[in-house]
Amino acid sequence: MNINPDLLEKVQKENKEFCGLYQEHTSLKKKVEALNKTKILTPEQEVEKKKSQKQKLSLKDRIEKILSEYQSNIH
Repeated sequence: MNINPDLLEKVQKENKEFCGLYQEHTSLKKKVEALNKTKILTPEQEVEKKKSQKQKLSLKDRIEKILSEYQSNIH
């Protein structure tokens, strides 16, 4: 996700929902990256990885929607 740093800082200060979504997205991103580094995943880890990826994507969509709303209000 490529986000303008100034916009990111503004939205984080003003929008509590965004802060929570962004923190959760970052946490899931780290979790997926750690699972990706594992050479052989157990079936449970594979399911957890897929679940985390889907949840991360959903959060990304919501984050981008909030950023888009802020961006359109600036212009």
